[in-house]
Amino acid sequence: MSTHEKFEAVLTGVIRRNPGEEEFHQAVREVLDSIRPALVRHPEYVEAKIIERICEPERQVIFRVPWEDDRGEVHVNRGFRVEYNSALGPYKGGLRFHPSVYLGIVKFLGFEQIFKNSLTGMPIGGGKGGADFDPKGRSDREVMRFCQSFMTELYRHIGEYTDVPAGDIGVGAREIGYLFGQYKRITNRYESGVLTGKGLAYGGAQVRREATGYGCVFFAEEMLRAAGDGLDGKRVVVSGSGNVAIYAIEKVQQFGGVVVACADSSGYVVDEKGIDVEVLKQVKEVQRGPIRDYAMARRHATFVPGRRVWEVPCEVALPCATQNEVSGADAATLVANGCITVVEGANMPTTPDGIRVFTEAGVRFAPGKAANAGGVATSALEMQQNASRDSWTFTYSEQRLQQIMQDIHARCFETAEEYGMPGNYMAGANINGFLRVAEAMLVQGLI
Repeated sequence: MSTHEKFEAVLTGVIRRNPGEEEFHQAVREVLDSIRPALVRHPEYVEAKIIERICEPERQVIFRVPWEDDRGEVHVNRGFRVEYNSALGPYKGGLRFHPSVYLGIVKFLGFEQIFKNSLTGMPIGGGKGGADFDPKGRSDREVMRFCQSFMTELYRHIGEYTDVPAGDIGVGAREIGYLFGQYKRITNRYESGVLTGKGLAYGGAQVRREATGYGCVFFAEEMLRAAGDGLDGKRVVVSGSGNVAIYAIEKVQQFGGVVVACADSSGYVVDEKGIDVEVLKQVKEVQRGPIRDYAMARRHATFVPGRRVWEVPCEVALPCATQNEVSGADAATLVANGCITVVEGANMPTTPDGIRVFTEAGVRFAPGKAANAGGVATSALEMQQNASRDSWTFTYSEQRLQQIMQDIHARCFETAEEYGMPGNYMAGANINGFLRVAEAMLVQGLI
């Protein structure tokens, strides 16, 4: 059987064993398509069935989450934790609370997390979790009751040496606080390292909130520098207006770029003077309002309901919202309007058709598993501080983050060149991330 036939057989098996999980199938196909050259050089990984093993999670946990709203009505949601691969360290990955969450989403995110965490060079494995609960529009007390019920089941599966969750979409500082409090109450242990993204008052790390957005922009700057360019003076569009997007916008502007548009599920705003980050934070982090409220606060800004932010002309695009948000048509629009660089701040936000359009047009493209690794890298730094009962300054933590993102860029860039695909950051990220995990799996035996 040829290498191509073996890969197709693996993918066919993944689809057969995981029916209906389209995002997971997409993530596996993307990685398998990229790492073929590595397996030609390393037939020992083929012999040891590393591919088949890495596509199957080590453990999948699904549980019910009953809770009561403020009116006394009982609700039942479904919770998940996929502990995907621990070859490099304890499972590490966020929790997502969103109505779209189902097993296929969690598995796709966990699979991506394996390679993302490997790229950081830090001792963390890959995992992911969440629930089909929507915190939007819920009171603090309702969110607290849900988080307490969720952790009442999850606590038995996690620990600082086993599995260390963090936040993701719908899980911010508020939710992490409630989750940590319930874990502490149930276990009777102050185990700071069991969750990351905590508040600074009880073991959290400086820059953790900003890390994914900042890291994405550090990576974008390195990409542009490698091409003899930079963010200074660039016109930038960012999708989303949550945690990742807000701090990506902040860091772009610190590098001299101008972010002219951002979005949420209701539409997008255009601010030709540059998005005012403080106003955006007030709308999204304090008021928890829709993006149209930004345009009401900045009268010269325009709110465009129900349309896609990718129709706004830009030179640099940062997808920072959710998976598959950039279609082939969106990519074609971006290219036609002069976009030269796309850096993913979210997990797999570009569809295969979109990636194909960017590649054929010669657009520099950085996949999320490399460009948005700043969040999990800073979570690992938080784990270090918790383990040593230490705390670092904002400046020092940001310097560590920037160095990690520069190192990730170098790994992707150099690996792509080594395998004869210069400038192909997707291939560089997938191959480099895979090789470190594969070697660890090989030497640890058949487990």
